[in-house]
Amino acid sequence: MIHSQALRLAVLVIGGALVLGPNTASADAVLAKVNGQEIKESDLKYAEAEVGPQLAEMPADKRKRLLLEFIIEMRLFADAADKEKLTSGPDYEKRLAYWATRAKRDAYYEGAIKGSISDGLAKGIYEDKVKMIPAEEEIEARHILVDSEDKAKEVLEKVSKGEDFTKLAEEYSSDPGSKAQGGKLGYFSKGQMVKEFEEAAFALKKGEVSKPVKSQFGWHVIKVDDRRTKPLPTFEEVKVHIVDSMVQQKGQQAATELRGKANLEYVDAEIAEQVKQETAINAAKKKMFEQQMEDEVKKMGTEGQPKAGEPEKKD
Repeated sequence: MIHSQALRLAVLVIGGALVLGPNTASADAVLAKVNGQEIKESDLKYAEAEVGPQLAEMPADKRKRLLLEFIIEMRLFADAADKEKLTSGPDYEKRLAYWATRAKRDAYYEGAIKGSISDGLAKGIYEDKVKMIPAEEEIEARHILVDSEDKAKEVLEKVSKGEDFTKLAEEYSSDPGSKAQGGKLGYFSKGQMVKEFEEAAFALKKGEVSKPVKSQFGWHVIKVDDRRTKPLPTFEEVKVHIVDSMVQQKGQQAATELRGKANLEYVDAEIAEQVKQETAINAAKKKMFEQQMEDEVKKMGTEGQPKAGEPEKKD
């Protein structure tokens, strides 16, 4: 577990120093030395496995620096533990055994679970899912929001005389989110805007301007800049989410299979009772689901069959 103090220290160090540029050296370059002990590029991956999720929002260069500072501090504390002769005894041996078990777990997870999910497999899942996404129309529009119908008519008259819609939006619109962008709302599909606005916008062709439209926010004059079929996400855009989902599913499956093969005994009476109750609940849920599926199959099999007392239909 990362110590919050270590993170705070590393963040302070980064805040007061120059950020390192991208690494152009070899794949396993020496990044720093602590009392003569080298810290290499490859060491960072182990620190990232431990604290990476906490740094996910940071830029890559700063994340690299923070991981390095984390390892440096860990080495310093390790050297201090050796100096104080704190690396022996029952408690230390138990801690060492725990981390040895954790290292084996991580090795299995990385190799047998994550390692089994190739780009090709992930792309196959992506292609199957993409086929199921229905085509969806979206429009790119801009609007001018005012507080009265008379003001909306005034704006519309200026538009009809050829005045620039963008400049009019900057001058008249009361929508703080789009005013500075000339009323631009970007692309949106059905279901994203209030009903009155959506119906008016989707009724327009590219380049057309609406009559004044009233909504709960005021009066709108809408212009459609573009209409298109919503582009599907690319594989690269969703690859990380697909792989993470597959890893999670495969990890759960592996855990279930390993538990099924293991001789697992809960010795603590309270925990044993909790497990017993959870097992019973899960078994009941499974039985209920299986019964529902069986009833559904029977129902499908009897559809179209004549009911009791009903004459059979003839072709």
